[in-house]
Amino acid sequence: MKKTDLAKSDAKKIMNQMARGPAFGSGAAPAVDKREQRERDRALGLVPFAVKLNGDLVARLQVLAKERGVDMNQLVDELIRKGLGE
Repeated sequence: MKKTDLAKSDAKKIMNQMARGPAFGSGAAPAVDKREQRERDRALGLVPFAVKLNGDLVARLQVLAKERGVDMNQLVDELIRKGLGE
């Protein structure tokens, strides 16, 4: 087989794989563009704020968020506001 024939064969394989779509994760929701997400957060006045917490505390927060049906950001916002007396 010639070098050019080999290259054509490889190209056909790649084109067939691209035509079929992704091999996994096809049922997943479309990924949100990080830049768009940052712009939305900025428009809402949100600022990233990283902290390190004890693992047990984080587990309790996750359970509480699940019970209330809110995401972790909303729960932590609520708890901090209550703690500051707002």
